[in-house]
Amino acid sequence: MDIALFSPSSLFSGGDGEEDHVYTGEENTDIQETHVERRHQFPGTELIIREFSFHQLNANLLWPGTFAFAEWLVQHKSWIGGRRIIELGSGTGALAIFLQKSFHLDITTSDYDDIEIEENIAHNCRVNKIPVIPHVRRTWGDNFPNSSPDWDLIIASDILLYVKQYANLIQTISFLLKCYKPSNGTSSCLPNENGVDVALPKPAFLMSWRRRIGKEDESLFFNGCEGAGLEVQHMGSRVYCIKPRGNGKSET
Repeated sequence: MDIALFSPSSLFSGGDGEEDHVYTGEENTDIQETHVERRHQFPGTELIIREFSFHQLNANLLWPGTFAFAEWLVQHKSWIGGRRIIELGSGTGALAIFLQKSFHLDITTSDYDDIEIEENIAHNCRVNKIPVIPHVRRTWGDNFPNSSPDWDLIIASDILLYVKQYANLIQTISFLLKCYKPSNGTSSCLPNENGVDVALPKPAFLMSWRRRIGKEDESLFFNGCEGAGLEVQHMGSRVYCIKPRGNGKSET
């Protein structure tokens, strides 16, 4: 895996025409010199999140897509209720902690195979007074421990920074979607509160992307998904739904 060695503050340069999230509250840098603790405002709640002041695998600050995606998910909460969820590229675990704390969802975090990232997510769970969320340490492209995953919703925000990792990311997404085995034989669509099926199938991958990159790089990812037999749909607000195309055979 290519390792990016740069200051996480560069992620919030504001040069892409979008407003960057501004945290509120006090900053505590006395926990450890390798960490910084901040208070972040999520919809309807405030979370205390310990972030890496520097980490060579880039599980650093919260990125803008986290907050935009949290707001979008609140607006579409009927789509995620009752789902079994895994988040790719969880970083600090803030989005998963928000979803578990607000909606008591069945959610699992995952990120690069690194014990410090896992331990930091566990710390953030405890400081926000929720049970430690299950975590999967798996680098994109590596095999998951379960050959028949039963997560029916995969989520992620701002994970398209590393162009060289697109092939591995698409391989992981394809595996989770195409090898999905429902544990209870549920239907492919989730009914909303009015009993009408919505467009979010089981399984599906929901991704928010707020950090601007070149159109060529975006196309590399989305075209790569299409080439892997996946269908990409823009849901609005730079949220994308990726799902298996048709009823193709599962890949191993």
